[in-house]
Amino acid sequence: MSEVPDFDAVLVEVEDGVARVVLNRPEQRNSLSSGMLRDLLAALTWCREAEEVRVVVLTGAGDRAFCAGADLSSFGGEVSELERHEDRRLFVDLFSLFEDLGKPVVGRINGHALAGGMGLACACDLLLAVEGATFATPEIKVGLWPAMIQAVLARNLPRKLLLEMVLLGERWSAGQMKEAGLVNRVLGSLEELDAATAEVAGALARKSPLVLKLGRDSFYTQQDMEFRAALEYLRSQLTLVTLSEDAREGVTAFFEKREPEFKGR
Repeated sequence: MSEVPDFDAVLVEVEDGVARVVLNRPEQRNSLSSGMLRDLLAALTWCREAEEVRVVVLTGAGDRAFCAGADLSSFGGEVSELERHEDRRLFVDLFSLFEDLGKPVVGRINGHALAGGMGLACACDLLLAVEGATFATPEIKVGLWPAMIQAVLARNLPRKLLLEMVLLGERWSAGQMKEAGLVNRVLGSLEELDAATAEVAGALARKSPLVLKLGRDSFYTQQDMEFRAALEYLRSQLTLVTLSEDAREGVTAFFEKREPEFKGR
């Protein structure tokens, strides 16, 4: 097993194939400073390359917020607008990395997911949220626009609902987001959230890592393709899947009425 790296603003723990990546600025409601974004990029890159990691769980430290969005204190000081513009490239790299990770990401939403924090939530493959969590894009209320997360949100939410969120900036409950199809499960307490997260992450970790990667990659690749091109592309990807040892093992185990033993080949 490769050594788990240390970061200033992000914690990484690995157990039984599940990497738990924690945004670790609880006193600042896990807001996204440049340092936090760089650490998160580095942590997820490590997870992508580490063979022992099969699933990533992304969450925030504490019980107040998953992530409150960008650190508005960055608007002060001596930072030039050009430097801020270049720093925003971190969001481009981060959301691109989520799609290219090759491993499922489960969002454990332990509190409010606001602005950039809602973008992080939407970038996850599956979302489990505690009942008291809220979701919002409040940028409009301070004269800003959620441009860096808009593309991610638009691929996860219905058009009219998203427009209402970005134009009004109001908060939406975890239950409302479940009804909208963004959140998979809403749990009544943090204890229930932990149990459900462990259940889902454990189930994913037992699947074929090769098929999860090929299937997940194909999902994100085809989403912006023309329909006929998407069908042809997916046909080729299914052929790759069926050529794998894991596919043969899965079918064999089905007929032998036993659990498959996937090797990632």
